[in-house]
Amino acid sequence: MLQTLLNNAREWFHNPESLPKKHNQLSPDLLKRIKKIQVKTNYMVNDIMAGEYISAFKGRGMEFSEVREYQPGDDVRLIDWNVTARMDQPFIKEFIEERELTLMLLVDVSSSGSFGSAQKIKNEIAAEVASILAFAAIKNNDKIGLIIFSDKIEHHIPPKKGKGHIWKIIRTILSFQPEGKGTNLSLPLEYLLKFQKKKATAFLISDFQDENYELQLKRAKQRFDLITIHIIDPREEALPEVGLVFLEDFETGGTILVDTNDKEILKKYKSLCIKKRLDRKAFFNSIGIDTIEIFTNKSLTDPIIKYFKFREKKH
Repeated sequence: MLQTLLNNAREWFHNPESLPKKHNQLSPDLLKRIKKIQVKTNYMVNDIMAGEYISAFKGRGMEFSEVREYQPGDDVRLIDWNVTARMDQPFIKEFIEERELTLMLLVDVSSSGSFGSAQKIKNEIAAEVASILAFAAIKNNDKIGLIIFSDKIEHHIPPKKGKGHIWKIIRTILSFQPEGKGTNLSLPLEYLLKFQKKKATAFLISDFQDENYELQLKRAKQRFDLITIHIIDPREEALPEVGLVFLEDFETGGTILVDTNDKEILKKYKSLCIKKRLDRKAFFNSIGIDTIEIFTNKSLTDPIIKYFKFREKKH
């Protein structure tokens, strides 16, 4: 029974927030939300996360810059012999670090994201996290792309630069009304492998309410720098003591009746939930994938900054 409860009862209080449908005209509410995220993310990126992103995500290598006259102490291996022959004196090549990266955001918009026991639902947290990463990347002149998915590929924006492009991505995340309800984590990974031919850093942002995507995860990790961001609501691991309640799975619509006054059930349920999350994280780590865990009732920036600092030391 408890395992069934763990697998099926992903959401507890049916209070989905209706998101604006896809259209060209932005509603006043959406414009307000976009402006709020603009102010918040600009502050986070400029004042709180300054330097963290660029330190954590290095460039792809060294890029040729120019030639200059040889000076005593310069590495003779850098002498440009063609220029040296033309100028009849030694010149060397100078290189700079190639900073430009391609950042792909893979954002889960399935129905399970419509749940939230704190101030915000999981989909809102995912949108803010994606916005923070996008702003940090664009500030460093990186390209940003987006894949929105549920149990299908909902939308794809190829990677580009520019503030206008960033706002297109943020508007899309905030206003998108998905057609699918479920979660299929294999699809965005397969899609990324198919269309993204060059190297990229990919953030997979989801509540990970899915199974059997391990093979695609391994394949994507072999090609890309892949990081998972797990959006978690505290009520997903600790049921409140409110007596008999029907627990509903937003993605399947299935329900189950549970006596939340039974302390033994609550204890075992919490233990199973935490074990499942830790086992998932351990598996990701075993194949070289880092995980950032973000709870809806806690700071968004602290886990991200902590990871950036960890990554800088690791690399």
